[in-house]
Amino acid sequence: MERVGDDMIFEEILSRLPAKVVCRFKSVSKQWCYELSTPKFVFIHARRVGSSIQKKLLSLKENSIVVDDIVAGNLEEDTSETVTFPYDVEPSFLSIIGSFNGLILLCIKRSYNELVFWNPTTRRFKMISDEYFSRYFGRHNDTGGMYFDEHNNLKVLHINCYWDVVTARVYSRHNESWRKLNFLNGTQLGSNFFSWSPGIYSDKKIYFMVSNYWIPPGERNIVVFDVISESFSILRFPEHMEVNPCQGHFLTISNKLHVIVVQYAGELIADLVKYEHDEWIKVFSFNRARIVHHMETQERTNIIQNNKWLITSIWGDTVEVVLCNDSFNYIQHVDNYNGPKGALFLETIVSPFD
Repeated sequence: MERVGDDMIFEEILSRLPAKVVCRFKSVSKQWCYELSTPKFVFIHARRVGSSIQKKLLSLKENSIVVDDIVAGNLEEDTSETVTFPYDVEPSFLSIIGSFNGLILLCIKRSYNELVFWNPTTRRFKMISDEYFSRYFGRHNDTGGMYFDEHNNLKVLHINCYWDVVTARVYSRHNESWRKLNFLNGTQLGSNFFSWSPGIYSDKKIYFMVSNYWIPPGERNIVVFDVISESFSILRFPEHMEVNPCQGHFLTISNKLHVIVVQYAGELIADLVKYEHDEWIKVFSFNRARIVHHMETQERTNIIQNNKWLITSIWGDTVEVVLCNDSFNYIQHVDNYNGPKGALFLETIVSPFD
């Protein structure tokens, strides 16, 4: 073992172990606890975990928080585990804002609202809200995402829509402070008529679906946040989404941004399109799309169950599609999905603290 060296032990051997096993190894000695907590080791471990086909699905139920095993996009039967949130609050008062590198960003919606970093694997958490969050955090009015900047500093983007004004702020884990960002000028995206989706991270950008289903109906926008320049822009919609009414749902597959487009044009149609080389490319159409009015207790959204896929929107609609062989094989490689009541995540040792 002396010939192997510490670098080989920690970076090539222990970094391949599951997160919960790594946490147990921290109790071996003070040196091991230190080595297994360095930013370098945490980064290497998270990168190896990110290439795994094994993921977790966290679902917020009315009275419980459930975690399921997901392997190659499929729900593994009899793996459901109930986990405890670190604060004494009913799950119905929680809303998921984002999932990134094993961390879940949630809002506690009470008389005063709080924003929480939470690693469900290590059970570590951190409250990051300030006095600004004393305003009401609405399901359709606030959103955000997480990312690492070029200095490996974990940051949180928070977007608030209040009185027709969009306020964008970013939190630095290293500095433990918030600062305000410039948002797009000349837009009406802060109006109560618009609904913002949770942000999804792909290729150093965070994407948001911003839709207006009221006055005038059908206006849709994709707002893009560049994590390097920390600036916003608008991305054009796929041509498939010109039909009204129409909804779009973000996910990443093989680390590329995809949108499931659900259209109501005489019949219910669901297509999968991906964004690549600055173009929207249609991948395939789903079979036999239908509205689901009641979900069974064991059913989960945005994963594969019995060769079917349940899609949810920010308005609460649920659409079921049947997967053929091609769509089944393709969609097994889903990396990320965020919704107000559910999110995929990886088991990592990434800490909410710097």
